[in-house]
Amino acid sequence: MRADPALEALAKATGGYAARAGEADAVDGVPAAYVAEPGSAEEAADVLRVAAEHDLAGVARGGGTKLGWGVPPRRLDLVVDTRRLDRVVEHAAGDLVVVVQAGVRLAALAEQLRAARQLLAVDEVVPGSTVGGAVATGMSGPRRLLHGGVRDLILGAELVRADGVLAHSGGKVVKNVAGYDVAKLVCGSYGTLGVVTQAAFRLHPAAPATAYVSVDVAGAGEVHAVAQRALHAQFVPTALDVDRPAAGGPATVSLLIEGTAAGVDGRTRQALGALGGGAGVSARPPRWWGRLPGGEVLVKLTSELAGIGRLLDGVDRAAAEAGVEVAVRGSAAGVLHAGLPGADPAAVAVFVDTLRGAAPAWCGSVVVLAAPPPVRAAVDSWGPVSSLELMRRVKEQFDPGARLAPGRFVGGI
Repeated sequence: MRADPALEALAKATGGYAARAGEADAVDGVPAAYVAEPGSAEEAADVLRVAAEHDLAGVARGGGTKLGWGVPPRRLDLVVDTRRLDRVVEHAAGDLVVVVQAGVRLAALAEQLRAARQLLAVDEVVPGSTVGGAVATGMSGPRRLLHGGVRDLILGAELVRADGVLAHSGGKVVKNVAGYDVAKLVCGSYGTLGVVTQAAFRLHPAAPATAYVSVDVAGAGEVHAVAQRALHAQFVPTALDVDRPAAGGPATVSLLIEGTAAGVDGRTRQALGALGGGAGVSARPPRWWGRLPGGEVLVKLTSELAGIGRLLDGVDRAAAEAGVEVAVRGSAAGVLHAGLPGADPAAVAVFVDTLRGAAPAWCGSVVVLAAPPPVRAAVDSWGPVSSLELMRRVKEQFDPGARLAPGRFVGGI
């Protein structure tokens, strides 16, 4: 068998944790040549130095749950698997801070923090997600309403640049890179700026008591009315989510209320009064809570705080125009996801284009996160981006050779 210098160098960099890629290592249908599993930040830096020396284009992989999000890479030689980066480096419970490696699963981290009665307010929207995957995609869930998204909770990050330089930014670390707030910059960058190996996050105390207040409503207007009453009431919900299984159909609006037992009891009574007749209370979340809607096509929808009604009206009109079934689920305060079948790419394109044309009415955006190849060929996944040239300049600073997840992000970045 002929020697493979790139594979030999990757194996040396990882202590033997490198191999030829198989079918299961493809990223959104694009096959890879190699898989390397670094066990430390230093090994990850060595891996990317090897990639630079051999001109290998790479994509980072954690749990592999969101590799179908974004756009397939233009080229792919190397999968950098972060599953061996699976340590909680530091939990400063008194300071409400945790430092964790990228390969740690959110569910495992939540279990460890639960013992200290604390939580990282990043909901596991996709089961099996890792910390690195949540940072790379900027994933957020119901708790975003009160605590903010990943970008708001991250304090610092350690990442490896495309040239193999190990860089640090923010809290719990000492070296900044090129004047950027790297920790926030990499959130939602889909791995195009560097391979995140470690991150520090702000934690919150876990509430001793919780309640879910839910009410069924008839349509978009009532969703908006309920959301506004809840957002402007004297009680403060941790989350305010909506589930609408079909465009134009009824929906369920649910509030999460947390705090002391006495505080939750009082605010639950306030919530019942604000939501009106038909509202009910449960100690457990609705079965759909914190999960994405089903469907071959997943679309992320954003709106201003008061725009939920206009957004849902826009979904209704776009669904009727395209002749497609659409389920919508997510935060009634601004970040929702729509799921629809992808059997007819032309219909999906009509839905997305119609919705994007109306999106300025609710100050929002429409991004196709995941879709079958025929749909991707018919639809611009990202849509218009006002700061695209700035983003390209940042990409050039971090990855001038375009070897990190090339083409995965907006504008072919």
